[in-house]
Amino acid sequence: MAAASPPASPPHPKRHKMSSSSDPDQEPTSPSAAGADGAQPRAPRYKRRKVAILLGYCGAGYQGMQKNPGARTIEGDLEEALYRAGAVPEADRAAPRRYDWARAARTDKGVSAAAQVVSGRFYVDPPVFTDRLNAQLAPQIRAFGYVRVTNSFNAKKFCDRRRYVYLLPVFALDPSAHPDREAVMASVGSGSELTKCLECSERGRKVPGVMGREGKVPDPALQEEKSVEASREEAAVGSNEDANCDPASTGDRSVDLPIPDNETNTQITEMRSNGAEKCDVQLSGGTLCSEAVPASISETVCPILNSDSNTNSDSVDVDPSFVAEKKGSIETVVTEDGKKQAMDVVTEDEKKQDVDYEGSSLEEMPLRSAFSYTHEVKERFNRILKKYVGTHNFHNFTTRTKAEDPAAKRFIISFAADRVVNLDGIDFIRCEVVGQSFMLHQIRKMIGLAVAVMRNCAPESIYDVAFRKDVNLNVPTAPEVGLYLDECMFTSYNKKWKDSHEAVSMEPYSEEAEEFKLKYIFPHIAAMEHKEGAVALWLHSLNSRNYPDFRYMDNAGTEASIAAAVESVDEGTVPSDNISE
Repeated sequence: MAAASPPASPPHPKRHKMSSSSDPDQEPTSPSAAGADGAQPRAPRYKRRKVAILLGYCGAGYQGMQKNPGARTIEGDLEEALYRAGAVPEADRAAPRRYDWARAARTDKGVSAAAQVVSGRFYVDPPVFTDRLNAQLAPQIRAFGYVRVTNSFNAKKFCDRRRYVYLLPVFALDPSAHPDREAVMASVGSGSELTKCLECSERGRKVPGVMGREGKVPDPALQEEKSVEASREEAAVGSNEDANCDPASTGDRSVDLPIPDNETNTQITEMRSNGAEKCDVQLSGGTLCSEAVPASISETVCPILNSDSNTNSDSVDVDPSFVAEKKGSIETVVTEDGKKQAMDVVTEDEKKQDVDYEGSSLEEMPLRSAFSYTHEVKERFNRILKKYVGTHNFHNFTTRTKAEDPAAKRFIISFAADRVVNLDGIDFIRCEVVGQSFMLHQIRKMIGLAVAVMRNCAPESIYDVAFRKDVNLNVPTAPEVGLYLDECMFTSYNKKWKDSHEAVSMEPYSEEAEEFKLKYIFPHIAAMEHKEGAVALWLHSLNSRNYPDFRYMDNAGTEASIAAAVESVDEGTVPSDNISE
């Protein structure tokens, strides 16, 4: 009788392929590695593993995530660091396709990421792989960890949705903050007049639409030459006494005058009583600024006379010591009825707050604007952002993608701005958008149009045509500095492989990611606003001159009424409004 076979042992439960310090699949070392002869033991060798690396980076100084020949990119530095860390062999260097390289998201130039995910087949040693990789990376790029994934895993294809955050300064929603020249001129006589933005001009850069062409930094040598020429012109005007008060010779000039605060009202009253209309004023150390006030307003600006001077004098001399004492920039705008006056004063202490940001604390940088993110403002802003939710054709919110292209259709899951965070004395609105995928500049253009509507530069009804395939709109693009990738989600993958593999998630590294944001991303966003005025300068460009499509709805309504009139004429019924006398 044959012996009974032993009972089959129960199968071992599946073990998760974890990124722990003990890897059961590690190749054993050779006998010589034991060092029996006292020789240096060889380092153990590891097999290639398909892993997903979770990392964060600050986009300052980089031309985006995707590798681009001739440009410094996050992907380029990361690939080189993987090679130097031993994760990629020499044969596969600079050939990412050989090790199945993939990224979960492509961020634009200057955009940061707090939770980026890349995948590939790398040589990994669990105990120190992350440390060795970080040792080869710049401090503003940090790998938080990695997880073992399936051989078919692809960080781009398996990512279900992506969450981005845009930190928008609260003052960006204030229509009176950083106004455009057209807005300043249109506000005259309205009771809530605006003045030229001194904060941006004090940064030493030209303000689009206010100070000249955008994006150009003034050349110091050129500025010095211009100042010399301006002083010569002023001297020539001062010597020609016959032309000083000739209306035909002055034209539409306007003058920036350093007026003492306690004498402003008295002097303006004297100017009105004198009845003078057009005069050029020679100031010792003063400057002539054509952008100070509109031409129609400059006609009412008259000389400011000393208490002992004759009202019929042809020129006015101002003591240089008086000008030196009043270095704060004062601009006074007087309307034709003499009742409206707007003044903006920037003292030396306030200038120091703008320039000496590095030595300022949070308490030393108070907000100047009384505008705040109230419940009414938040409700309106969120109503506008919700117009993006759903499946739409976003061809107007990207570049190089036509309306007929199927890739123009994108699905936005949520878009909300419910929180305000304070970074170095500036309040930022946390705009959080979640979608399946995004196109180039899409989020920044969505923010740009929403801000334009909030600042009353464009009507809210523009969204009725913004997603139409037959309508092409030029949509403003918000600055890139406030945008960062907050999380990449792999919900379907994690649910399918939960019994055999670790979840691809930032949850185990949430504390490290938050610490990285506080150390690199948030300070960069605040510093760019303090020093460069990234959003402030951009706000000056939001006007119908730079973006004629802001008036698309008005033009479309006019065209529709004309078409209706033509149609009625063809039918033989002429509207009463169009009947000529």
